[in-house]
Amino acid sequence: MVTLVLPRLLDVSGTSRRSASVVERNVAALKSVYWLLLLSGFVEPVLYLFSIGVGVGQLIDGLTLPDGRVVEYAAFVAPAMLASSAMTGALAETTFNFFGKMKYLKLYDGIIATPVRPFEIALGELGWAMVRGSAYSAAFLAVMVAMELTSVGRALLAFPAAVLVGFTFGAIGMALATFMRSWQDFDLMGSAQFTLFLFSGTFVPAEDYPALLRWLVEVTPLYRSVHLIRDICVGGSGWLWLLDLLYLLALTVLGLAVASRRMVGLLYK
Repeated sequence: MVTLVLPRLLDVSGTSRRSASVVERNVAALKSVYWLLLLSGFVEPVLYLFSIGVGVGQLIDGLTLPDGRVVEYAAFVAPAMLASSAMTGALAETTFNFFGKMKYLKLYDGIIATPVRPFEIALGELGWAMVRGSAYSAAFLAVMVAMELTSVGRALLAFPAAVLVGFTFGAIGMALATFMRSWQDFDLMGSAQFTLFLFSGTFVPAEDYPALLRWLVEVTPLYRSVHLIRDICVGGSGWLWLLDLLYLLALTVLGLAVASRRMVGLLYK
């Protein structure tokens, strides 16, 4: 993995320039209707926050954090909705759209005729996905601050964490997309994504699950994302945020490495 990614990162200026050209291409191809898709990706987690975090929260006195502090239910759920929003935005761009460009539009077949390499295509597409994910995260954090579910200072710290979550799921999604054979395969991915959404400490603490299920939940990338952002927004888990950070960084590098290697095999066959 290191031998695959590191040599490409050494040519920082050239790689950045060529990856940026992929982002520029996506911006140039942007249609007005695309903003409706961006809006839908933001509205969904906000509706969950109001319906479950605020609505169901009226029936719950509060939840106890690992450090013994009690927080209102909406403040517990909101960071999970932020992490889920970052995941959804990144996956939508790096799976469905990426797969369509590669398999049906044959867009990348033309791009590799230029000096742009598969790794730089992957990096550029991931960067473009982060434009979408960052917009979701910034808007959702503004809603959290307006509802007094977190402070402005904590929201500013949570934003780069949410961007990292988007990078991680973008890299994972891109790697998975290279294994997809048809649109039907995305049904499996959708089911896995929804399962993560329900069972990642999103609505109840992972400590409430049976021991085996709790162990499975705690090793999933969305749980680690939720845990990181929740710790920033409301606190309560001490130094464990460092474990979350290293976990997400490792998955990002792994996803990029797999996506790049697979693209080389698919585009140059």
